[in-house]
Amino acid sequence: MHVKTIGVAFGFCAVGALAKEKAVDMSRHAEYKSGAVMGRVMAHKFEQWEAKLASGALNSTQWPRLNYTKCVDGIAAAIPGDPLHTFRCKNMDLYDFVNHATLGSPLSTEEGQTGSSIWGWTDPKSQREFIAVGMYQGTAFAEVSSKGRLINLGFLPAPVKLSPYALWKEIRSYKHYMLIGSELEEHGIQIFDMRKLLTLNPKKGPVTFSIDKDVTGHFKDLPLGRTHNVVINEDLQYAVAVGAAPREDACGAGLIFIDLKDPSKPTRLGCNGQDGYVHDAQCLKYRGPDRRYWGHDICYGYNEDSLTIYDVTNKSASSIISSTSYDGAAYTHQGWVLNPNNQSFLLLDDELDEVNATGPAAAGYPITYIWDIRDLKHPKNTGYYKAANKGIDHNQYVINGLSYQSSYGAGVRVYDVSSIPRDPTGGSVCETAYFDTYPEDDKEEGGGVVGFAGSWASYGWFESGFVVVNTIERGVYVVKMTRKGGGGVGGGMLEEEAYEMLDVKSWHEGCEQDFFFSNESAPQTTSFFPFRTYLLPSLQRLKTLRNIRNRLLHG
Repeated sequence: MHVKTIGVAFGFCAVGALAKEKAVDMSRHAEYKSGAVMGRVMAHKFEQWEAKLASGALNSTQWPRLNYTKCVDGIAAAIPGDPLHTFRCKNMDLYDFVNHATLGSPLSTEEGQTGSSIWGWTDPKSQREFIAVGMYQGTAFAEVSSKGRLINLGFLPAPVKLSPYALWKEIRSYKHYMLIGSELEEHGIQIFDMRKLLTLNPKKGPVTFSIDKDVTGHFKDLPLGRTHNVVINEDLQYAVAVGAAPREDACGAGLIFIDLKDPSKPTRLGCNGQDGYVHDAQCLKYRGPDRRYWGHDICYGYNEDSLTIYDVTNKSASSIISSTSYDGAAYTHQGWVLNPNNQSFLLLDDELDEVNATGPAAAGYPITYIWDIRDLKHPKNTGYYKAANKGIDHNQYVINGLSYQSSYGAGVRVYDVSSIPRDPTGGSVCETAYFDTYPEDDKEEGGGVVGFAGSWASYGWFESGFVVVNTIERGVYVVKMTRKGGGGVGGGMLEEEAYEMLDVKSWHEGCEQDFFFSNESAPQTTSFFPFRTYLLPSLQRLKTLRNIRNRLLHG
C-alpha cells in the first residue's frame, strides 16, 4: 500500500542527491577490523570530554531547572537575556529541563554528571510515561508528567567500579523491562523492571535501587563484561549485545544473541563474528518485499565501514546476506528502517564523515544516507539528505514517517522522511522541527561545530508527543512539536485512495503546509489533534482529504 503524509509544519527541505553504494574497501578494512579507527574515535571523545571536565563544563549543577518556554521566531528564551539559555528552535517548545546532578542523586561528583543514552516506556494500563536516563554513574528513572515535567523517581548505580568507559551507556526496552549495557568492563547488561516505578511516591525523594535485589536479571556472559550497545527484537524475544570487546574473541565483537524468554535468566544463544565488530544494529522479523526472506529473522548491522545484513534465524548458525559500503564512508555508526512492516528503505548515519571531511559531508554538514533494501543481497545507496547546520549526526529513530535524530551540538532534529519511497534521492525530505540543546556553538560559521558535544540521544515514541533528549554535558530536556506532521511511512494511517488524491503537482511544496494542530498556547495539554485520528467514518475521512487536495491544487 502506498502511504503518504498529509503535511508538515514549516518544512526546510534538505538537500538531496544521488549517491552510490560500493564494495567494501579491503585495503582499509583491516584498519577498521583491528579497532584502530574505533580507538581514534574514542580517544577524540575522551580528549574533548577531559577538556570540558578541566574547564568545569561538566559540572551540571550550574544549569538550573527550566520552565515551559514557547519557541517564538526561532528562539526559545528560557532565561531572557542569557545566551546560554537561549535555544534555537523550530516548531518545538521546551517543557522542562533537569540537570544530571539532580537526576544522579545521591552520587554527585563532577566527573559523574555526564549523560549518554535514553529510552522510554509507557505503562499500557495507566498510559503513564517513564524514561531511563543513561549516566556515567548509572541509570536514572523519571516520569514525564501530563504537563511535560520530569518527576525524579530513582537511580540504579553501575554494578562495578567506575572508569572513564562508564561514559558509554546504551539502554533499550523489552516489554516492561529496560536493558542497560555499558563499555565499562564487567558491567554486563542489567535488566530492570519499569513496573517498580508505578508505586513509588516522589514526595519521599528518589530511590536508590539495589544492584542486586532490584534488578530482574543480569546478563554477564560477555567476553569482558562490556558491550557498546544493546539491540532488542521484542517480537522474537531476544536481545543482541553488539560491539562487545575484544575483537579477537570468537564472536569478534559482532552479534551476541541473548534469550529473553525469561528475563530473570537471560542466556546466550550464539553469536556471529563473520564481519567482525558491529557498532549498532536493528533486528526485525522480515516483512519486506524480498520474498526469499519472508518470515526470517534479519539484522541490519552498522559495521564501521559497511551496512551488513544478516540472516539470524538460526542463532547458532547465522549468516551474512550482504556487506556493502558507500561513497563517503568513514565510520558507519547507526541507522533505522523507515517501516518495520515493509522493510524497503533504511536511513544510515556516519559519525566520522564530517570529522574527516569525507564525500558529501566534506563541508561539515551532517549527511544521512538513504538505502533501498528491497533486495537484501544487493542494497542500493540511492541518495542522501544534508542538514542545514554544521555538526555530526548521531542516533536516529524513525517513527511514523518522522526521523528523530540527535545531532550532538545541533540538538534534536526531526525530518519528514515519508517521501523517500517516492523520491529515494532524498530531495523531498524536509526538516520539520528542531530544538538546539547546545547554544555554545550557535554563532560559529555554519551554525555549529563538528564536535562531540550536546545531544547524545532522544526518545520520541510517547503518545503524548513529548520528546525527551539526553545531553552529554547538561542534563535532560523535554520538548514537544507544536505541529506534528509525518505518519506516512510506517503509520499505515492513510488508504491507497488517499495517497492518490494527495499526490499533487509537487509534494515538495507541501513541506510548507500544515494540517496537523495542537493546542500550542497551553503547556497543560499533552495531546495532538491530527484530523487523521478523529473517529470519522472512512468515507467522510476520504471526503475530507479530497477537499484538502482541491484546496492545494486550486488555492
